[in-house]
Amino acid sequence: MVGTGALLLMVTACAGQDMPTSQPAGSTGSVSVPAPASPSPSESVLPAPPEPNPPGKPRLTVPEGSIQVPADKIDASALPAGFPREVWTADGGTVLNIRAQEGGCGHALGEAAEQAGDHVVVNLSETKAQTNQMCTMDIRYPVVSVTLAAPLDQRTVVLKSTPPK
Repeated sequence: MVGTGALLLMVTACAGQDMPTSQPAGSTGSVSVPAPASPSPSESVLPAPPEPNPPGKPRLTVPEGSIQVPADKIDASALPAGFPREVWTADGGTVLNIRAQEGGCGHALGEAAEQAGDHVVVNLSETKAQTNQMCTMDIRYPVVSVTLAAPLDQRTVVLKSTPPK
């Protein structure tokens, strides 16, 4: 009796699969249950990896293959105390990945404001929180990407903080 109850429970739980719903006459109570079909090669069992963020969209980690810019090639004197001062290059030096700061409902932004022969000025800001919206009081340090017209090479990266947009 217990075996029949367990079988009915299993059949009910797996209603979407092709399983026998009754036992043939004269059977001993054991029913062979077909194994679930394994996924075909076109089906993925694991979730797809996240798409890389396009320049301008913040991410939490520095993209693989990025090269850290030496501290002596970063001028962060215009940033507030405690603001991150980390910069990496990618794509042959044409993309800067910069550790920024954001909090609450805001999102970090980066923009190449000036690209001269000896330096590149990047304005870091944050989106303005919407009015009448409750926001957390946390501080996050995402990485924003800024595309340059030419590779950074030996130019200095000048980081500036601008008011929220």
